[in-house]
Amino acid sequence: MSPQLRIDARPLADGAVPLPRIALGCGNFGGVGSAPAFFGQGLSPAAAMALMDAAWELGITHFDTADAYGGGRSELAIGEWMASRGVRPTLTTKTFNPMTGAAGAEHGLAPERVARQFHDSRQRLGVDHVELYLAHEYDPDVPLSDALGAFERLRAANAIDAYGVSNFDAAELREALDAAPPTPPRAVQNGYSLLERGDEAEVLPLCARSGLAYIVYSPLCGGWLTGKYRRGAGYPAGSRMTQRPEPYAALATDHTFTALEALEAMATARGTSMAGTALAWLLSDERIAQVVIGPGRPAHLEPAREAIERPLTAGERSQLMEVFS
Repeated sequence: MSPQLRIDARPLADGAVPLPRIALGCGNFGGVGSAPAFFGQGLSPAAAMALMDAAWELGITHFDTADAYGGGRSELAIGEWMASRGVRPTLTTKTFNPMTGAAGAEHGLAPERVARQFHDSRQRLGVDHVELYLAHEYDPDVPLSDALGAFERLRAANAIDAYGVSNFDAAELREALDAAPPTPPRAVQNGYSLLERGDEAEVLPLCARSGLAYIVYSPLCGGWLTGKYRRGAGYPAGSRMTQRPEPYAALATDHTFTALEALEAMATARGTSMAGTALAWLLSDERIAQVVIGPGRPAHLEPAREAIERPLTAGERSQLMEVFS
């Protein structure tokens, strides 16, 4: 059995929630994220159980999910795993997206919906409280002060330790900080990686100034940073580019493949995987509070081990910044 990783934790601004720097993303339990077309697909219950076992054994003790991941199946899987194993990871869950694929299905951040969805999430998870609860998207149809007020009421009732937002750009994040009730949001979770660096210009500096924890999802950019996709080759069956290619379609360029080839060369020289090197690049950034990884099977946890045990040198970090500029 491999030894457990020593995963540092970063406290949120008020110290309420220490966030381990690596979290297990559970968006592929019973689906592919929040996409209704894939509800019931993704990892089977048995595969999800095996992955949670492996992550816990490795030392990953924070699990990240959402009510709409797999149409509720992700939260159910985590709840069943906790009950059967007798352990309790710290948890992030989220709300905004519809729970069914029906046309016009209810979604959003109306206060009454936030309260109802949180109650349902807590039932599926089988817990009395959740450490971090996030607004999964910005809702243009609900005043943000009303939406965040619903999250603050959950915090005041000790149902959650802290709340935050996800998929907010800089303008939306500034609005959230301005509209916040007495206790402001404590975290923002956005997509960020060597290939997706839009938050560098405004969001990351805003988080630093405001004391917001910056949490990364999609750290391997849908598999692009693993070496899965090759210049001139077809996309592997079952990959994100055969399931939900739209978010990543713009990456299929010569510039991307040249950068990926440079990443592969560095990883080979370091004796690590491309994924492990890409994760190490994120962990070398002190502005990042947590990186949420979404492995498909236990073997995919190995890059997290590499990233923690083999941190980048300053020179390697600078080289990657230049290659992926």
